[in-house]
Amino acid sequence: MRFYSFIFSTTALAVAQPVLAETALVTEDGDEVIVVTASRSEQSLSQTGRSITVIDQDRIERTQSVAVVDLLRNVPGVTFTRNGGIGTATSVFIRGADSDQTVALIDGVKLNDPSSPGGGFNFGNLLTGNISRIEVLRGSQSVIWGSQAIGGVINIITRAPTDDLSINARAEYGYRDTGQVVGNISGRFGPVAASVGAGYYRSDGFSTFNEERGATESDGYRNFGANGKFEVTLNEAVSLDLRAYYSDGRTDIDGFIPPDFIFGDTLEVSNVEEFVGYSGLNINLLDGRFRNRFAFAYTSVKRDNFNLDMQTFDALGRNERFEYQGIFDISDMFQATIGAETEASKYRSGSGDAAQSFTSEIDSVYGQLSVTPLEGLTATAGLRYDDHSTFGSETTFAGDLVFSPNQGSTTFRASYGEGFNVPSLFQLFSSFGNPTLEAETSRSYDAGVTQKLIDGKVELSATVFRRNGRNLINFIGGTYENIGRARAQGLEFGLLVRPVEALTWSINYGLVDAENRETGLKLNRRPKHSINASLDYDWSFGLKTGATVTHVGSNFDNTSNTRQVEGYVVVDLRAAMPITDNIELYGRVDNLFDEDYETIFRYGTPGRSAFAGIRLRY
Repeated sequence: MRFYSFIFSTTALAVAQPVLAETALVTEDGDEVIVVTASRSEQSLSQTGRSITVIDQDRIERTQSVAVVDLLRNVPGVTFTRNGGIGTATSVFIRGADSDQTVALIDGVKLNDPSSPGGGFNFGNLLTGNISRIEVLRGSQSVIWGSQAIGGVINIITRAPTDDLSINARAEYGYRDTGQVVGNISGRFGPVAASVGAGYYRSDGFSTFNEERGATESDGYRNFGANGKFEVTLNEAVSLDLRAYYSDGRTDIDGFIPPDFIFGDTLEVSNVEEFVGYSGLNINLLDGRFRNRFAFAYTSVKRDNFNLDMQTFDALGRNERFEYQGIFDISDMFQATIGAETEASKYRSGSGDAAQSFTSEIDSVYGQLSVTPLEGLTATAGLRYDDHSTFGSETTFAGDLVFSPNQGSTTFRASYGEGFNVPSLFQLFSSFGNPTLEAETSRSYDAGVTQKLIDGKVELSATVFRRNGRNLINFIGGTYENIGRARAQGLEFGLLVRPVEALTWSINYGLVDAENRETGLKLNRRPKHSINASLDYDWSFGLKTGATVTHVGSNFDNTSNTRQVEGYVVVDLRAAMPITDNIELYGRVDNLFDEDYETIFRYGTPGRSAFAGIRLRY
């Protein structure tokens, strides 16, 4: 019934007057779309055969989304689960891969948390704030990005420095005493270009334990975040690149209450403090044909929980990585990429005599060659070797091909990628750990086509994919073991229609069939169907209006497939109106029809909620 509600809603949208189809090859202004995640350097989207979706700044501002996952759920093949409201534990699944098998980046630096049981990243505290762009790379991508890139890569990119002085700020208020202020300033001062921003968010929230199941108290959340980028030009060939990101979140959570350990309202509070730092030296040789980057990257995640002033959990995870990457334009036909990395991960849990501390190291080298033998055809292949201090070595291969016989009107893509996921420090060394674990591995294939019609006013895309995973790590008999095999296969479809400049309508569909090959059961929390439709219209007098409809199908909440979470349909409305060239008022209504749904069994989700705000640009 919910699926038919979705069909009715999207039909109504189309008749009345867009989430994202596969990313177009060019912008609305006719410029080539440039991505950085496919090869860790700037590259035209028309020269990669990998599946990438780009969420640009215009889309982020139009949707008015506060949490990054609310944008990611509109990408074909991507779903998420959340233990309540913004700030609670949040997992993202790309093409059915576990959230721990996804690389999360902020400005190209890994965010994954060494102190979490699976080593993955919690998206709960990641707000849109001063984010200007998100790139989602789907499929196994370990040749370039190393461990954890089994499902794909999500790269969050903050506002870049500008040559002219630029100020952006916004503030909003709404549902359950929720408020947010965000600001960013950028400009150039001689050889230094800088972009610095900060934001604060707070909300009374709603109960993490679903209010429809008897919850009686709200679980609030607050977050302070900051970002900074500095580019220092020493001369025409040498520059420095400095980046930093900080997030400090505090959220009320619910849990299992002793002595019966029944899930319900608690007074427990979770704190998560994240810091990411990057310093890079860029040296361009041979008139810019040989571009070299030497860098140090640092990630720190500190987590602790308190219940009535008593600490119930304490953990600290850190990554320190030295890296080199060189890109050599051998000729107009050939481009080579080489790289080397050494990374040390540290994990500490507890304090005093009960504290546990573990470390591991991994050294890596990789190379990639791209060839463009003729206009419209590019082929890329790469190889990576990793040597881990505990489980040993791993070699991965990847290759892709993109071909357009008619200047981009029709584009064919195909890719093959191998991935691996190093066992986390917790899985290796904790009291439940197993130091003999091997890395999880995967092989992924996809192929697709994009077709433009009616002078580019209509764009259709379709991609089929399959991924086989081995040595998956499961918790069995009190310890972790390599026993799992999994398969995920499916289809991603997108349609983008721009009949006139003012109107954009899009729809995408993702089918993900993810199965545990050992048991024949479906992987839990992986909906098979997800559909997103969006409509945006810009009126002649300046008003911008839009609506989004999201349908996520039912799925099993547990590995035994005995408990099911029902599918749902959520409708969101939005509008924005410029008052002057520098001031814009905006507002939105989320979950217009007050859909009662869950992404995880017994955990609450927001009901109908309205927000209004103001945006300033100078």
